Amino acid sequence: MKKIFNNGYVRLVDTMGSDLSVVNSARVSFNRATETLRPEDEKLIAYLAKNDHTSPFRHATLQFEVYAPLMVARQWWKYIIGSSHQDPFTAWNESSRRYVTEEIEFYIPKVTDWRSKPENSKQGSGPNLDEKIGGEALDRLLDQIKSGMENYNWAIDSGIATEQARLFIPSAYGLMVRWYWTVSLQGVAHFLQQRTDDHAQFEIREYAQAVKELAKEKFPVSLDALLNHL
Repeated sequence: MKKIFNNGYVRLVDTMGSDLSVVNSARVSFNRATETLRPEDEKLIAYLAKNDHTSPFRHATLQFEVYAPLMVARQWWKYIIGSSHQDPFTAWNESSRRYVTEEIEFYIPKVTDWRSKPENSKQGSGPNLDEKIGGEALDRLLDQIKSGMENYNWAIDSGIATEQARLFIPSAYGLMVRWYWTVSLQGVAHFLQQRTDDHAQFEIREYAQAVKELAKEKFPVSLDALLNHL
């Protein structure tokens, strides 16, 4: 498990396959399966990635559990459904405040974490702001959360349905949500290519880096090959 910020994390729940799975699926038509990864197998993996022979990489899958701010979850999901790489076997199951009554948590940046708006673009961010602005931003965020949670608890105590009471939950984009993501190794590589880039939002870059580290532990050769040639 990789912890992120004050309460987020990425956890690798399960995997299917290994670097060897990529090799053996590529060589199945020649009936030349091997039980150990050899130098020539690593060369084959690099060749497959370089020449866009990507189907063998989809025989390996990974399942992650992620706990992240809603703004990160929505960026993540929008990438998946809008990506040029459409993985039809991607699965996403997310907790819902319509049913779940687990403790409500929020992503709360530190005083020194508040960033300035960029000068020459409509999205992204610039350098971090001074602590005076950051402190006021933090105070305002905490006040908003306190007020919203008081209203939410009032709604629950008054018998209002959870699916409507959640309208009072404050700071929607900072609300921490939990989901399972199952995806092929190729799908992971495409996600990392986009979300570890300097142009991606800082928060999702931190999560993408955690995904990369966990995936690389299981697929060191194949993941490197894909990231080097996508």
